[in-house]
Amino acid sequence: MTTIEVKTTTADYAVKVKIGSLMNVAQAIKTVWTPRRIALITDTTVGALYADQVQTQLMAGGFAVTILTVPSGEASKSWTQTMRLVEALSQAHFTRNDGVVALGGGVVGDLAGFVASIYMRGIRLIQLPTSLLAQVDSSVGGKTALDLPTGKNLVGSFYQPDLVLIDPQTLTTLPQRMLVEGYGEVVKCAALVGGDFWELLQSIQQPDDILLFAPQLIARSVSFKAQIVRADEKEGGQRQLLNFGHTIGHAVELLGQGKWMHGEAVAMGLVAVCRVFEAQGLTPVGTANAIAARLALVGLPTELPDLALSTVLEVMRHDKKVHGDQLTWVYLTALGQPQLQPVPLTDLAAWVAPVLNAAA
Repeated sequence: MTTIEVKTTTADYAVKVKIGSLMNVAQAIKTVWTPRRIALITDTTVGALYADQVQTQLMAGGFAVTILTVPSGEASKSWTQTMRLVEALSQAHFTRNDGVVALGGGVVGDLAGFVASIYMRGIRLIQLPTSLLAQVDSSVGGKTALDLPTGKNLVGSFYQPDLVLIDPQTLTTLPQRMLVEGYGEVVKCAALVGGDFWELLQSIQQPDDILLFAPQLIARSVSFKAQIVRADEKEGGQRQLLNFGHTIGHAVELLGQGKWMHGEAVAMGLVAVCRVFEAQGLTPVGTANAIAARLALVGLPTELPDLALSTVLEVMRHDKKVHGDQLTWVYLTALGQPQLQPVPLTDLAAWVAPVLNAAA
């Protein structure tokens, strides 16, 4: 087992990575919680695979478990599902002494985390991420979120879990597209860290290699994120580096209306932002191609779809990284050397247009 300690101003907790750990989930949870009522929040896909197994183990461990299921997919990160879950907790008489366990991918983790953060002004939370995207990114760091029609993750809170338990074995049940999607976030982290982490990616030549090296990829990604979160829990400075590739990626994801998964959109965004900053003379020429090569080996998209400049700019103006009249971008002066660059909103069209035109 690999254990990564996450320390923040509001909570300290462990991220435990071990193959087969979902088979001993009650034992792991009892290291941080005494027996209590648990709302096991999952979705229709993951729930069918693991919910009964997890419920049985927890009940054998002395916990009383209520399974709450939402539809699979990004659309569940909504006010409608939030209210349905909150009302279910209330009707079941959950109190502050009880807890929420999120069993699923990034959507379930974001939604369940938000519900835990607002019900009775906060009840305990544990994350059991089952997708690569959730294991390397969204389950760690305390971000919870809902989507709005104008953009992703525009409603949410910072709310740390008591434990994150990661079982790489769950990745074997993912469709290949979903497995590969999560690798987009791994490449993002490796490009930000550089060095040995970037070299580790040379071992990934095809999708099956992701499964083979999953424990190492997860541990390296989580370790980097833990370091960032320790320094900047609420994204006031350094944590913005984790948004590398997301400025354009979120626009692609939103405008695609479900065509592109999050990690696929981030993959396109990573390459695009490097090309933007290569054109500005701030990122060395060839960086975009180096990142694109890593992504393409597992089948991730690297070229932007045909999008209208006006619609992309409108989404970007609602980005969480907009402060006043500037949007903060993340770019690389070299692999492993990220920087933040505020760009006036009035200049966005000039910066973005060449990349979009090249895609048209």
